[in-house]
Amino acid sequence: MQLRTIEDVPLLSTNLRIMKFWSFLLQHNWRRYSCLIPYIMINTTQFLDICFSTEPIDAIVRNAYIAVLFFNTILRAVLLCVNRFEYEQFMENIRQLYIELMNSEDKALRKMLQECTMTSRFISKINLLMGFTSCIGFVIYPLFATSKVLPFGMYVPGIDKYESPFYQIFFISQIIITPMGCCMYIPFTNMIVSFILFAILMCKVLQHKLKNLKNVSNDKARQVIVWCIKYQLKLIEYVDKINDLTTHTFLVEFMAFGAMLCAMLFLLIIVETVGQMIIISIYIFMIFAQSVIMYYFANELYDQSLNVAIAAYDSNWFDFDVSTQKSLMLLILRSQKPCAILIGKVYPMNLQMLQSLLNATYSYFTLLKRVYG
Repeated sequence: MQLRTIEDVPLLSTNLRIMKFWSFLLQHNWRRYSCLIPYIMINTTQFLDICFSTEPIDAIVRNAYIAVLFFNTILRAVLLCVNRFEYEQFMENIRQLYIELMNSEDKALRKMLQECTMTSRFISKINLLMGFTSCIGFVIYPLFATSKVLPFGMYVPGIDKYESPFYQIFFISQIIITPMGCCMYIPFTNMIVSFILFAILMCKVLQHKLKNLKNVSNDKARQVIVWCIKYQLKLIEYVDKINDLTTHTFLVEFMAFGAMLCAMLFLLIIVETVGQMIIISIYIFMIFAQSVIMYYFANELYDQSLNVAIAAYDSNWFDFDVSTQKSLMLLILRSQKPCAILIGKVYPMNLQMLQSLLNATYSYFTLLKRVYG
């Protein structure tokens, strides 16, 4: 297999093709603006609708959830376009690292690379399926409402959105715009998960190399350790670049996630029909699953980077000469500071952080439940 461009890298190809079609990456054409401009306009009308709405509390909460979700989608797309060349350069680095492992003589490394690629593709398909299901939920929600509603709220001064033909025009425009949002939101998540999966793979490559030091000569061990130190530096630089590209996006999503989940849980207990409950449950599952996937693999990266030190210590280091032992010690010392995906360049993204966020969300949910009876 020849990987001439980043589009050929199996780890990235599926999501990269979607982003290229909408010209967020690899090219710049009219599709970017045909997607972003309508989304920005509609998102503006959504926030205006929340400010001027006289609808029941369940409609306001649902419209606020979708408005925040759309804002997050726009934020991802805009930052992706602004940092387009940095993303492309970073993925070029991945291509080179991918080729290095693909051409390795070690069958175990090639197998790990294949498993990483399969996992990335599987997660991409699952996330795209969840995004498609959520789009259907947005569109069919009005069918289960007890009153006349749109898939999501809009406010245009001087226009009654529920009068014909404005209602039909808004309804059709929302049906058209919703899949575009899915193409902005889901592939971005999938791409970042692929980045993290490859970082985990790099940690496992280091562990594999260090574990195999037990039955090699001192000179060979020195060569392997030097290679591992250089590869560890590549890993550190790799994770730092992920943080540079995504940390502020994760901070906004961290603040929005708890509010959206709390709002959906509250909405789940006040909606009036079973159909609405099912659709709200799909919303909850979608935002929860997206976050769990991201936090789980970020936590896995954190743990696997710590395991590099364990793998180094488990080698027969006491059989090496002093100079080789010192080199190995440097690797162990650096491995004790784990590689972490950061939120706002401060807090590590891991399962402990997710648990704290869920606990806070549930506390606010119970408070809302008591206040509104």
